[in-house]
Amino acid sequence: MSPDRPVGDLFRHFRERLAAERVNGFAAGRDGNSPAERVNDNATERGTGSRATAAGPGVGRTDAGSRDAGLAPHPSRDAAPRRRRGGRGGGEQLNVPPAEFTSYYGRPVLKPPVWRWDIAAYLFTGGLAAGSSLLAAGGQLTGRPALRRAGRISALAAVGASTYFLVNDLGRPSRFHHMLRVAKVTSPMSVGTWILSVFGPAAGVAAVAEAAPLLPQRGVLGLGRRLLPPAGHAAGVVAAVTAPALATYTGVLLADTAVPSWHEAYPELPAIFAGSALASGAGVGLVAAPGAQAGPARRLAVAGAAMELWGSHRVENRLGLLSEPYTQGTPGRLLRAGRVLTAAGVAGALLGRRSPVLSALSGGALIAASVCTRFGIFHGGVASARDPRYTVVPQRERADRRAADQG
Repeated sequence: MSPDRPVGDLFRHFRERLAAERVNGFAAGRDGNSPAERVNDNATERGTGSRATAAGPGVGRTDAGSRDAGLAPHPSRDAAPRRRRGGRGGGEQLNVPPAEFTSYYGRPVLKPPVWRWDIAAYLFTGGLAAGSSLLAAGGQLTGRPALRRAGRISALAAVGASTYFLVNDLGRPSRFHHMLRVAKVTSPMSVGTWILSVFGPAAGVAAVAEAAPLLPQRGVLGLGRRLLPPAGHAAGVVAAVTAPALATYTGVLLADTAVPSWHEAYPELPAIFAGSALASGAGVGLVAAPGAQAGPARRLAVAGAAMELWGSHRVENRLGLLSEPYTQGTPGRLLRAGRVLTAAGVAGALLGRRSPVLSALSGGALIAASVCTRFGIFHGGVASARDPRYTVVPQRERADRRAADQG
């Protein structure tokens, strides 16, 4: 813009031209035209059209402009849109369509867990180690050497597998060591690391003590033969004392996350995992111990199955919308298979007292049921994190309840 034509002059000229056009538009009878026709004629002569009468480019008829031109707005901006008559689906939509639960810029509402299958396997092997150590303690206290031996060896093998799966998920063995530098009571992962660190050596000493009868009676190894059994008994008691914490802390660990179907099931997950651990340990006793020594294993199977079935029923029915991931797809199939295998294992354990084959099959069914339950719970939580509906809908329901309570 040139400096000799400042903005003020341009604006003053614009106002003068606008006033002249308005006077000409409302000078009725001077040329035989109506005010509206006069305005249109002026607009036509300029070749630009009027924004009030929609006669050319730049159409934008408004209520105020139409009143100034002496016309009724078409359609009125302050009138509700009319619904067209006619066939199915006709008519203008009067409201905003319902919101779709998709994502934010292509990203999910909640980031799914990065855990892989090895963490689900860790959940199973940790429970198996805990249940087996309790079984071994029962055989130790009741004088059943075959039951004690089976429980100790199984506990050592399972805790070794648990350590492998955990380190494999962490990526480097040094990370497990670094987690032992602090003890944080409010962190389930930290507490679980210390529980595993106490349980593992105790289970190892108890299992090694089972090899004492194979050592010679004289010399240094003979000393080991005499010292290992009492050390194994003490270590077995330590392992049995820490076994309940090892069996249940993984349930607390899952419930402490933001994954909807895990977090909402915080009362049931520890009970499910405890029952699954007892049932899997009982399965080891039914497979490896003779029928005459398998009495504690049968009682352990009944108690564990009751806890596991109760918890599974609760998570599939109590959580409302968040129960859906546990009843659909792969998680639903796994949990249903776990219930069937648990019921079959308990029935076989009670009916097969005198049948070694039936007892072994029952033990295998209980162990397989524990695998299905742990993997079903794991995949159910992952599925709830991937679907934004399981995150958004419960949040809105909680907000509505708070608003209703405050109102």
